[in-house]
Amino acid sequence: MLATDLQHIETEEQLKKIISENENVMVCCGRMGPMCVPVYGIMEELESVYKHVKFYDMEFDIKDADAIRRLPECRSFTGLPFTVYFKNGKVAKATSSIQNRKQITEILDSAYGK
Repeated sequence: MLATDLQHIETEEQLKKIISENENVMVCCGRMGPMCVPVYGIMEELESVYKHVKFYDMEFDIKDADAIRRLPECRSFTGLPFTVYFKNGKVAKATSSIQNRKQITEILDSAYGK
């Protein structure tokens, strides 16, 4: 399990349930590495600002993370983390590698509104 204060997704089944039951979901799939940790930190800070969005992390190296890795929007990604923004159960946006706060908030505002 990742050492973050985010809610953790541990199985593909759990991921499917979360995205089917919530309108706006951001999932950061990565490791505790230098490209991932800043994204987790930004997500933790934004939870109190974007109350209409559910923020989660998922370990990249678990088998069930295939559910993220095999998404068409993620297939060409080479850098971690894979960050996926779901809107009404569908991928609204996906990014890879480190993102700063401005980049993340622009995506959140565009995909989910302020």
